[in-house]
Amino acid sequence: MTDDFSRAVPVRQFATTRWSVVVAAGAGDPGNQRRRLALEELCQTYWYPLYAYVRRRGYSRDDAQDLTQAFFARLLEKNIVRVADPQKGKFRSFLLATLKDFLLNQRRHDGALKRGGGRTILPLEFEAGEERYRLEPADERTPEDLFQRRWALTILEQALARIRREHQDADKENLFQHLKECLGGSDARSYREIGEAIGMTEGSVKVAVHRLRARYRELLRDEVAQTLDADANLDAELQELFDVLGR
Repeated sequence: MTDDFSRAVPVRQFATTRWSVVVAAGAGDPGNQRRRLALEELCQTYWYPLYAYVRRRGYSRDDAQDLTQAFFARLLEKNIVRVADPQKGKFRSFLLATLKDFLLNQRRHDGALKRGGGRTILPLEFEAGEERYRLEPADERTPEDLFQRRWALTILEQALARIRREHQDADKENLFQHLKECLGGSDARSYREIGEAIGMTEGSVKVAVHRLRARYRELLRDEVAQTLDADANLDAELQELFDVLGR
């Protein structure tokens, strides 16, 4: 892994995040294409914690799928984002509060489920999501607490997927597969053992792991930043997510 590789895919500038684009354009034209694309990308990335929240609230698999699609239909087509509070600056807070209101309104209207007139609003992988939900261990925490934890885990997964793609693009997939176990900080194998497996010296492995961890931290910060308003405190949000994972 070279210095050139570690800088191959620069992190987006935090000054303009996907969420700040959504918030800035929310009060304008509902058909604003840039706003819609930014919001669709955020929803496409972070839909699973919402789906799992609905399931945790006691809805069946089919109802949860219908409700999730109907929620995104309303979110994307009714310009609900115009009421988002930029001072709060958190996409996850906005989503969860809006979803709660949506579910309450659904119950008030006899639980009528609509999937946006039969159209697929977002191509969500519900089958994979349901399998993931089914395999999760039993947990006594509230649906809200579990939503926060699943959100944090999704952030980590997105950063990991991005660094994996960078290695694939650089034809270093094998290197990544051997080094990724070191990202958690507790190495399952020694650097010498990893080096022997991939033909590198122990010192080279140590340097590669250091660069991998640094790049992962950059991508993790960027993933979190994309769900915040530009003026939000990124470090505070990161600490909050780590605190959630540590509970």
